[in-house]
Amino acid sequence: MNILLQEMMGCADPSQVEGLSRFFKTGPGEYGEGDKFLGIKVPVTRDVVKRVWGEVSEPALEECIASEYHEVRLAALLTLVEIFKHSKKDISRQQHCIDFYLSHTRYINNWDLVDLSCYPLLGEWLLDKERSLLYNLARNGDSIWEQRIGMVSTMAFVRKGQTADTYAIADILLHHPHDLIQKAVGWLLREAGKRDEAALKAYLEPRYQTMPRTMLRYAIEKFSDADRQRYLAKQ
Repeated sequence: MNILLQEMMGCADPSQVEGLSRFFKTGPGEYGEGDKFLGIKVPVTRDVVKRVWGEVSEPALEECIASEYHEVRLAALLTLVEIFKHSKKDISRQQHCIDFYLSHTRYINNWDLVDLSCYPLLGEWLLDKERSLLYNLARNGDSIWEQRIGMVSTMAFVRKGQTADTYAIADILLHHPHDLIQKAVGWLLREAGKRDEAALKAYLEPRYQTMPRTMLRYAIEKFSDADRQRYLAKQ
């Protein structure tokens, strides 16, 4: 029995399906084209995972991460995060979680699936390790989702006051055409700037006039009104 899948299917709410499908852009030509929903909000999914993560086997995770339903894939990822967090004294088990994650990125195919899983897993794992993996994902990822993983995973570093990789990976993606990458880069730049606004301004100064406007707007969101207007007016 797959307890995670069983619990998730029991939470399905058909009244929410249409709204979630619109929100995650599942129409023809949109970034989430063809994805299917059960109508389960994220807090409900988190509650399920908190209840059952310790009972979920690897075959169950395999089944859930490959599900046609968006929320079941998210539940699998959040379960993996819980397993990883509770394995701090078992490095081999943590390594196995990371290997599982990286071998299943084809199923991590929307921004929420990326953002709720990558930095609690990859970011945390790489805090005391060499980080070229993230640069490779940003530069050579097979999809915008893998590229976004490369960027957003640096949130774990930023939270420890380490911003160098955020700025370096932002440079790789600085002129990316997709707005979901532009937003991710801007968001992480903004987070880095919360720790050191002067450093963010120094990073932006030679770049802001040519970077995508969406990226810039996200990056400068916490600046003063006067500073925001100055950057936007000169772009």
